[in-house]
Parts: sequence; structure tokens; C-alpha cells
Amino acid sequence: MKSLNKFDAVASRRQFLRTSGAFALGFSGLHAFIGCNPSSTPLKERFGPLVSDPAGIMDLPSGFSYKIISRAGDPMNDGFYVPGAADGMAAFEGPSGYTVVVRNHEVNSGAAPAMGAFGPDNALLSKLDPDLLYDAGTDGNPALGGTTTFVYDTARQELVSQYLSLAGTLRNCAGGPTPWNTWITCEEITTRAGEDGAARDHGYAFQVPASATPTVAIPEPLRAMGRFNREAVAVDPATNIIYQTEDTHDSLIYRFIPDDPSDIAAGGRLQALRVRGQASLDTRNWDAQTVSVGTELEIDWLDMEDVEAPLDDLRLRGFDRGAARFARGEGMWYGNGAVYFACTNGGKAECGQIWRLIPDRTLELFIEPNDPGLIENADNLTVTPWGDLIVCEDGSNEQFLVGVTPEGELYKFARNAVSNSELAGATFSPDGTTLFVNIQHDGLTLAITGEWV
Repeated sequence: MKSLNKFDAVASRRQFLRTSGAFALGFSGLHAFIGCNPSSTPLKERFGPLVSDPAGIMDLPSGFSYKIISRAGDPMNDGFYVPGAADGMAAFEGPSGYTVVVRNHEVNSGAAPAMGAFGPDNALLSKLDPDLLYDAGTDGNPALGGTTTFVYDTARQELVSQYLSLAGTLRNCAGGPTPWNTWITCEEITTRAGEDGAARDHGYAFQVPASATPTVAIPEPLRAMGRFNREAVAVDPATNIIYQTEDTHDSLIYRFIPDDPSDIAAGGRLQALRVRGQASLDTRNWDAQTVSVGTELEIDWLDMEDVEAPLDDLRLRGFDRGAARFARGEGMWYGNGAVYFACTNGGKAECGQIWRLIPDRTLELFIEPNDPGLIENADNLTVTPWGDLIVCEDGSNEQFLVGVTPEGELYKFARNAVSNSELAGATFSPDGTTLFVNIQHDGLTLAITGEWV
């Protein structure tokens, strides 16, 4: 859904960005609810104003630069091609000081072969072991989503290699890193076998090892984690409990408690978040301010049954039993002792919300700007090495990377200068030197460096 936009002219929007702002003192519990009118409080300039990029790709503050390190259609080291629609990513420590990044590809059913890894007419498909292709399709046209992995040398700021790491899935949107050095990738689709050319059910999470050695993961769906219109996950490293978002307008927040934390494919319990004393709470704030910014809500969890949901009704059954409802749960990341997640069209203006969940304790509406000049449809997000959030926008106008401080102050860190494509997959290298991000529709993966705090 497109968020509200009262500033149709680009000039008006830019003037608005110069004169408006917001703050919401999150960790201290002192918050300000921001309405739709421009605020007298300026946007924070943690790194200074954005400088126009002469190449017209990405505007960044002074002292920062980017490098295009991968493009859709580039040949990879394994002989396949970089697929299109790059989305969520996570970075891991690799050998020899290298960084290993696993990257999703949100390629939908019916996509042209050129969007996939196998080239025109899927000519390279025969080079892949058929057992490593999750869904070969009913008509010889395989599902073209999945993941690629690239290895990057942050010391030299050079791409070392890239390769296909999961094949045959659909619409791999986001996911999340695990403490055991894997990436959990999520299908944002619930196509059933026999629909739209699919030979197998979709809507699952899959696990991909973060390896510098070219390896295509065995495509084993993590069935006990549920089947729904998935978006992202975040793992609490203290417990290995996996939190999950769902990208629908009436979504739930889930968590998965594995029976064996060392083998999440072995099964476990799927639960949905409930607010204590407020059964079936609608947190979207569309018609009324049901939840105020800064309010800490006590939570518990409902056990879910029939989690593979052949009728795609998991969220409806959970809400009927008292689980809280959210507005398109998308990006999710663990950091600062909390799980942060974005609800893309939450709030009265449907511009987005960011929530802060303290495992087994409380849920807090961290920010809700209700103003497209501050944040327009928050999507992927990550926690920076110094504790801020970096949030990718997926709105209808100019797209920014928006920073959010631990106090809830907002600042613009980067602007997509090449198109209005969403920004996706923001993630920092383990050494903290490099921020990787995708410009999805333009097929670009960038590495950003500079004078971080």
C-alpha cells in the first residue's frame, strides 16, 4: 500500500525535509508523537547534510563514499549470473579477514528467466544438481528466487567472489542472521503446489550457511517455523529463540522455540505475540491511537497449531485467539538487547512504525512519525555497531536510508539518487567499516565507507 503523500512536488518535498523533524526519546521512555504537520524540531544531522552524487547513484554525507560491487546479470564465479531484485542481506566474519554476505533475491513466480541465475531461457539450469533446486516448476520453468553469497575484502574494498547459495525458492524478501553463522531466508509468498506453475508449496523459511566456499544449500524448508507471507527473522543469542515478521496488512509477530537449538530443522514450537490484558489488540493505529509512542506493553505468547496453514489463515486464527495485530511487519534485527521490527504502513498516515521488543518482557512502540518527510514506509533495518538503527525506505517517492538514534532522533544518512527504487538489505561488515545495501530495481549492490562514529 502506498503511504500518504501531501507533498507531490519535488521542490516542496525538499523544502519540507530542510524544515521538519522529529524526536522520540525511546530508551528513556520520553517520547513525542509526531503528527503529519512539519515539526519545528530539525532532523538530526549526525553525519552532516547529504552531498549530491555527481554520478547520480547515491547521495551521502561528506566524508563518505560508495562503490558498486555487484550488478544484476554479472557473471559469478560459479558460472551462474547474479539474479535481480536483491533484497535482505546479512554479513558474517569469513576467513582471512574477509566478510561473507548472504543476499536474498525477491524474484516472484512467473518472472522472466533473465531475472534468475541461469541466464536467458534458463540455459545454465542443467549445471545445477536437481536435488539442490527446491521447486523445478510444473512446466519446466523453475522458481527463480533464492540467495547468492559474495565474499568481500574490506581492507582493499574489493569483491573477492560471488556465487549461488540457494535455488528454486520464491520471492526471498528478508530474513536474518543466526549466531551459528547461517542466514535464514524467508519467502514472502504463500503459493501452493499447482498454482502459478509451482510444483511445491511456498511460504517457508530456509537456512543458508555463510560460507566463503561456493556451496548451494540443501533446500530444506523449516516447516515447524510456520508457513505464511514471510518477511524477516531475528535470533535472540541468549536463547536461540527466533522472532519472525509477517508482511500482510493484518499480520502477527511470531516466535519459534526450537526443540534443539543446534538443529532448528528438527522441530519446535511456533507462538504468536499477545499483549497481556488486551486480547486481539490492533496496534496499527489506523483509525485511533490504540498504542501511544513510548508505552511499554507487557506481553506473552500463544502456542499455534497447524502451523503450515494450508488455508493461509495462521494470522486470522491467532488474532481470533487473542494475538496482537500489526500493519505489515517487515524488517527485523536483534541489537542493543532488543528485537527491533518495522511495520511498513502502521500509524494514522500509514507511513510506518518501528517497534522495540524486549524478549519475554515488553513491547514498545519506539517511533511512529506519521510523516513521509521523516520516514516513508520503513522496510529492512539493521542495528549499527554504535547502536543506531539504519532503516531502508520503500515508499512511493525519493528513497532514503534513515538513521534512528537510541533516543529516537531521526536523520537522513543516504538518498537513492538514481531512481525511486526501494533500498534494501542494509547490513554492516563485522569489522564495522562497511555498510552494504541494495538498490533493488536497479540491480545494484553497494559498499559504503566513511567516517563512522
